Amino acid sequence: MSAPAARRRDPDRDPGLQPERTRLAWRRTTLSGTVAALLAVKTVLHGGASAAGIVACALCCGLWLGFLGIAHRRIRTLATASSPMAFAPRHAAAAVLCTVAMAACGAALVL
Repeated sequence: MSAPAARRRDPDRDPGLQPERTRLAWRRTTLSGTVAALLAVKTVLHGGASAAGIVACALCCGLWLGFLGIAHRRIRTLATASSPMAFAPRHAAAAVLCTVAMAACGAALVL
């Protein structure tokens, strides 16, 4: 087997509008992450900048940049390929990790 099962293309599969819907979902999720990162910055600046708040905000912004890179790569793959490959499990895990860690940083800033 030359390619892993998750990366193999199925010639009989007709994706229809699924790649377009998936691309739009990635864009919405990226926009939500952007709003969360901006709210983190606003929270730190509004409540007085403490060292822990600045670290949490910087971590949140770094995680947002990581998620943005993963999302951009996936959006580009979906837009350029007529039959896009399956999302690699390591990229999916990285996206989930960034999202959960960003939520934890946001919760730490609020509390």
